[in-house]
Amino acid sequence: MARADHGQAPRGATIADVAERAGVGVSTVSRVLNDGQVSSAARDRVLEAMTDLSYRPRASARALASGATGAVGLVIPFFTHPSSVERVRGVVAAMGGTSYELILCDVGDPAQRDEYLGRRAPLDRSDGLLIVSLAPRDGEADALVASGAPVVLVDASHPRLPHIVVDDALGGELATRHLLELGHERIAFVGDTSDPAYGFVSSGLRCAGYRRALAAAGVPARPELERAGPHGRNVAHRLTRELVSLDEPPTAIFAASDTQALGVLEAARMEGIAVPDELSVVGFDDLEVASYIGLTTVAQPLYESGRRGLERLLAILAGADPGPLEERLELELKVRETTAEPR
Repeated sequence: MARADHGQAPRGATIADVAERAGVGVSTVSRVLNDGQVSSAARDRVLEAMTDLSYRPRASARALASGATGAVGLVIPFFTHPSSVERVRGVVAAMGGTSYELILCDVGDPAQRDEYLGRRAPLDRSDGLLIVSLAPRDGEADALVASGAPVVLVDASHPRLPHIVVDDALGGELATRHLLELGHERIAFVGDTSDPAYGFVSSGLRCAGYRRALAAAGVPARPELERAGPHGRNVAHRLTRELVSLDEPPTAIFAASDTQALGVLEAARMEGIAVPDELSVVGFDDLEVASYIGLTTVAQPLYESGRRGLERLLAILAGADPGPLEERLELELKVRETTAEPR
């Protein structure tokens, strides 16, 4: 677990150093830090000493004195993955100008997921918690609610916790409908295998939207055109090579993420298949790389979701009305150079 500080001064000085510089007792400094009763002259001396020494109170000291830690926790899986990075950027942007610190809990395996949503949830070290892409199970949600600390979910939902989501099934429909309108009928889907250990659901919902669009257009779903595997570009590359080797290969592929779409494009290039003349490709996310390579994709507001999640958590901490449980962000189809009418 890493702690990220934003615009903070060095922490070399202690409360005792401040007291000595100001010519007051440690208890006086503590009262100043916690808005207690102190003469204006003593308060001015303490504040001046804090400035001179570049002193910043430790969160643990504030917690002992006031019950607040001055920190918020962020639990996020695979935070070095491109989509997670974008969400973290939004969180960090919302941290700017606040006095809070950020405690980052990176979930890299199912055991860590269970720990950070269970007994190791950083609620004893933070005033509130932002959970990204991991839906708490009922028992976990019960414990989070019972803690009394505000918890906000991003890219995950639970009926008892505030959450910010997109309509993944609708996104699957948008992508597939675009390909259908171009005239494609043999449309494949490349997504993630279901993993109950993490509880990820977005790929399955996008596949459901893909099927729904096919059904609405009267195009029969072909099981052989649906492929799934562990999330990643290399796996998508392999699945695409399987698809294009079929007796009746697809003329278009909808990938459940831009990362997987990159694997699709690499496989097409390796097989000598021209995109979009011989194969159209649609992704999902609109990562920064998507616009550079001209990838048609369903754009979801990754950065905005992180920013809104943190803003909502801070508003609850400030005593604002928590508002409706669900906040839904909009999706947008970005049509670029990887889709065209079938040849």
